[in-house]
Amino acid sequence: MQAASRVVLNTGALYGRMLITIFISLYSTRLVLNALGAQDYGIFNLVGGVIAMLSFLNMAMTISTQRYMSYHLGSGDIEKLKEVFNSSVMLHFIMGITLVVLFEVVGIYAFDHVLNMPADRIATAKTIFHFMVVSTFFTIASVPYDATLIARENMPLIAVLGVFEGLSKLAIAISLHYVSGDKLVAYGALMASLTVLLLLIKRLYCSFKYAESKVRVRKYFNKSLLKEMFSYAGWNMFGASSVVARNQAQAMILNVFFGTVINAAYGIANQVNAQLTYFSVTMLQSLNPQIIKSEGSGDRPRMLRLAMIASKFSFLLLSFFAIPVIIEAPFILKMWLKNVPEYTVVLCRLIIVCSLVNQLTQGVQVAIQSVGRIKVYQMVVSFLVILNLPVAYLLLRAGAPPQAVLIGAICMEVIAVGYRIIAANRIAGMPVPEYLNKVVLRAVIPVVLAAAIALLPQFVLDEGFVRFLLTGCLGVCALTVFVKFLGLTPYEISKITDMLTKLVSKVSPRFAARFAVIKTQA
Repeated sequence: MQAASRVVLNTGALYGRMLITIFISLYSTRLVLNALGAQDYGIFNLVGGVIAMLSFLNMAMTISTQRYMSYHLGSGDIEKLKEVFNSSVMLHFIMGITLVVLFEVVGIYAFDHVLNMPADRIATAKTIFHFMVVSTFFTIASVPYDATLIARENMPLIAVLGVFEGLSKLAIAISLHYVSGDKLVAYGALMASLTVLLLLIKRLYCSFKYAESKVRVRKYFNKSLLKEMFSYAGWNMFGASSVVARNQAQAMILNVFFGTVINAAYGIANQVNAQLTYFSVTMLQSLNPQIIKSEGSGDRPRMLRLAMIASKFSFLLLSFFAIPVIIEAPFILKMWLKNVPEYTVVLCRLIIVCSLVNQLTQGVQVAIQSVGRIKVYQMVVSFLVILNLPVAYLLLRAGAPPQAVLIGAICMEVIAVGYRIIAANRIAGMPVPEYLNKVVLRAVIPVVLAAAIALLPQFVLDEGFVRFLLTGCLGVCALTVFVKFLGLTPYEISKITDMLTKLVSKVSPRFAARFAVIKTQA
């Protein structure tokens, strides 16, 4: 299968999974809350939150392993690929055991001296904690298989497993209504069992499907490679932890100056932003392996071209949803929450703008990762991220309103984008003028023009569903037109047309023939 066709198929599969699992997740949460009750559900999330604080570790390790596997897939070195996989298995086994010991030791102290919960539920909470520690171990142990599937671009299976996981959680939620014993313990046990089952499925599939995924640690042990992968993952983890630290510390700083109400607004804004960015992240997940494989095969010009395309389309895809949400944030939040905490609207708008700025270099970040020289890069970017905190504190200390924190964050993100562009030029040889012309100008100008048109209903209609619908339609239609004529290069237009033709041909060969005739006439 050609790379373009594969990207289309993978993106479609991932978006299909996303649309299905969002609805399943929302309904499952409602069922679990009703079955457990507010207290037990709160205990589960409180205990789970202790472990979830380190979820960035798993993400950093997956990215690191996938980078090495995609790189050597691009170079065609299967023996090296086997060494990477088996080194990854050993690395994640060691990491899993280490975290189990760490969590258990810290957990004992936390339950006795830190966590505040009803005395009659402490024993149950400890049981849940042990289940979640087991779940964490198997989640970390599955990283080599997750990285293999991503590197092999087997997104249809990832999508199927995602839907299976969502349906399994829905089945677990339904089954809680028929449990006669302690439902909280049953829930914890079933969720841990699901993690084990998913690992077994991935391991069986990868072992049969891919030659490099057979566990033979003694035969393919490579000490220097293991050390290199650990160092690479360590710097990735350092960068990811700085983002987590910034987000958590910003919430604490806002709390110090404005109390818990602002934390509710900040949390809601982050939740909205996470749902919007998921669309662009999904697209990037299907394109990342192609970027890294191009570098691995020695085709750096193609790698840089794909990185620029990924950056532009990540920004544009987020903009399709961001424009109506930013403009109609008051109406959307009222419909969703009814009682909207103060400052939620302005924080929501600003945090989405901050994400839009970040999207301009998403592909560039993958390009730098694919080359592998990330030590200095991660140090500088992490410093810029953490610099948000003293800036936020000084602004609030000077009497600025809460939104000043995110305005400062946007300014720091602009600086970080500038540094990433310079770093990509130094590390990978990416031409800065070409990037500014093909990515920044061709992405920002269409979005600004489309946003101006989408604002028009604000001047002639009162707030309501009709205005929201009209704003969304105008924004999407205007952005589509401006992207076509101002945002895309002739090369990108031809590639998109080819991919659409191939996609349509899979659905309806007769319609594809007509589409090809229209394309030729145009």
